[in-house]
Amino acid sequence: MLTIAVRYAGNKKCDLSHPEGAAIRTDAPKDIGGDASGFSPTDLVAAGLASCVLTTMAMFAERHGLDLTGISATVEKHMTQPPAPRRIARLPVVVTLPASVPAEMRERLERVGYACPVHASLHPEVDSPIEYRYV
Repeated sequence: MLTIAVRYAGNKKCDLSHPEGAAIRTDAPKDIGGDASGFSPTDLVAAGLASCVLTTMAMFAERHGLDLTGISATVEKHMTQPPAPRRIARLPVVVTLPASVPAEMRERLERVGYACPVHASLHPEVDSPIEYRYV
């Protein structure tokens, strides 16, 4: 179990403290009254998904003698549109890997990315496709 402390700092901002010392300040998006000076809570979900995909793939690759240092990902956050309740609707991720990744490892790596804990935790209604590009 891990406990993250969260304190409302006012003006639509929260301060998050990890027990190991890391700190993050969130802010609401501009379209709902924040000044977007930091990641919004839903931005953190999107960022968490992309970083989880990369980390999970890298850990698997490391166990198989493959170094994926430098791989990258982008994630788009699409919110529902009114009159639907505000929530994350879509989180497409694009993972970019070097073309030097052996062909026999690619399918396994891609399955591992899809199986990351954040992806596995998303509600089934959140469309979260992952595209893999080898360049």
